[in-house]
Amino acid sequence: MQIYLLYGGQNAEHDLSIASAFAVIHAIYFKYYSVCPIYITQTGAWLRGAVLHEPLSAATALNLVAGETAQFNENGVSTGIALRPGDLAIEDAVVFPVMHGQNAEDGTIQGMLQSLGVPYVGDGVLASAVGMDKIVSKMLFQQAGIPQAPYVPVLKAQWHAAAEKILARCEGSLLYPMYVKPANLGSSLGVSRVSDREALIAAIEKAFEFASRVLVEQGIVAREIELGLLGDEELHFTIPGEIAKQQDFIDQGMKQSRKQLELEIPAAIDADALAKMKQYAQQAYAIMDGSGLARCDFFLTANGDVLLNEINTMPMFDQYAMYPQLWQKMGLSSGDLIEELIQLALKRFKRQRAQQHF
Repeated sequence: MQIYLLYGGQNAEHDLSIASAFAVIHAIYFKYYSVCPIYITQTGAWLRGAVLHEPLSAATALNLVAGETAQFNENGVSTGIALRPGDLAIEDAVVFPVMHGQNAEDGTIQGMLQSLGVPYVGDGVLASAVGMDKIVSKMLFQQAGIPQAPYVPVLKAQWHAAAEKILARCEGSLLYPMYVKPANLGSSLGVSRVSDREALIAAIEKAFEFASRVLVEQGIVAREIELGLLGDEELHFTIPGEIAKQQDFIDQGMKQSRKQLELEIPAAIDADALAKMKQYAQQAYAIMDGSGLARCDFFLTANGDVLLNEINTMPMFDQYAMYPQLWQKMGLSSGDLIEELIQLALKRFKRQRAQQHF
């Protein structure tokens, strides 16, 4: 069977996607699969690389440029052939969209693959879109009664029409420090920590440079605990992991170079807190119609309160990433993890086909 490994993309997390793709290539079982890399450039071109039957030795080889042939050159320029997205509709293949950020893990790619009628790894359109949108996800989780940090959604048109009213709402329902975030970006892009009104105004204006919808969230003094999810109709959880912060705010630069982050696996938390995290994760994932994989991020306060922060439907896969390390500590190797994800994709595809009525 062939795996179409989709990576890159037109967003700020382009290089993170390449790192994840390289990790998947090293983990996948080539005795069962060949891998056809499909690279989406920063300008939006789709390039098909040479079919791989063994791992590459350097991630830089995945930076394809358009050429007349598909050829990997690990000491020079690798070339790929222009591809139309519709060409992915091939029998006996699974698409693995190891992409992060906008126009990638936000339901955009998933919707295209769904329309093409091909099996693909990871969450579907709804879960991907909800997981990427901080405002929509918080509203859904709030309706389900899942504890979260207090927040105020801000729409660009409303901000321009009534900024003072929005500021009063933020200061009336939230306490400083607050965090200001674009609603649909990851890796701390456009995120600011603010401690007064002047900084709040500047942060909202900055966030609007990235998106037309912004989230203002209450700052929480808490530990950041993460759980890995794997499964479809039956969910499996990892042990908890923790980012050992050296400062109050992990910014975009630290997330982009994650080797600076110290991970503690397993995190030292009590059984009651872990049980709440699993309960909230299962509730949230069900509401999103999740299937495949996710990393659930929680806040754990000093008095034992558990708050759901967010759900990431396509976590990183490289050697510095929390998600694969959590599973490794559970005894599931990266190769077995990739295999499980491929099998889950095939299982969901078969089930969806059985449910279709024409």
